[in-house]
Amino acid sequence: MKFIGIDLGWKSQPSGLCYLELIDNKLQIIDLDRKDSIADIFAWIDNHIQPQEPGIIAVDAPTLIPNPTGSRLPDKLTHKHFGKYHAGCYPANQNLPFANRTINFGLQLESRGFLHAPTIEPQKPGRYQIEVFPHPATINLFNLDKILKYKKGKLSDRRLQLIKLYNYITDILPSLSLPLCTLRLRGLFLPSIPTTGRELKAAEDKLDSLICAYVAAHWWYWGEQRNLVLGDTTTGYIVIPQKVRSNEQ
Repeated sequence: MKFIGIDLGWKSQPSGLCYLELIDNKLQIIDLDRKDSIADIFAWIDNHIQPQEPGIIAVDAPTLIPNPTGSRLPDKLTHKHFGKYHAGCYPANQNLPFANRTINFGLQLESRGFLHAPTIEPQKPGRYQIEVFPHPATINLFNLDKILKYKKGKLSDRRLQLIKLYNYITDILPSLSLPLCTLRLRGLFLPSIPTTGRELKAAEDKLDSLICAYVAAHWWYWGEQRNLVLGDTTTGYIVIPQKVRSNEQ
């Protein structure tokens, strides 16, 4: 089974892309990239998942936005469940500038056969897409007291927070019951965290996409047994791993 994570640029900025594959009961990093245009993103997807081939794509962006104004139900629920961790998401509605871009992205995935999957039969091959949100995912996967604030602030502070994320990924995800092999991350794709602003943003996008891809695998492997779904296809939804317990490691 193949798992794609997309940290989608909501406006015109580049998007982080990660491709994981489950091989010998371990998630292997096959590709970690960044693309500028929507056309380039889909060319990348098509190169990794052939037509009719099973795979699940997790997108960090609101691809279902039924409400003309205000906030979606899943947006509100992130604040209810994760607000104390500073992990509530931005509101999404059809009148916001990014809405057409993110909605159309989901529709293009559907046209390729990747259907929305806010419910799933665990480990059943198919072509699925889900919406995810890295911040609450990291809270539960890494048992954090608050989010890692690597997106805003001084460059030096952002870099320190991104180093923490990198270390959590390389130290904790390999120890979970659905383990991620991070040797290629350390040795090839991202051997260290950059020091300049542009390169730091590129690293951030890639690590976020890796979290998205891991959540895709976590959802496909366990379904609702070990995941939380905020909302549904009528309201929009976000899939978040449940908090990791010691007996799951």
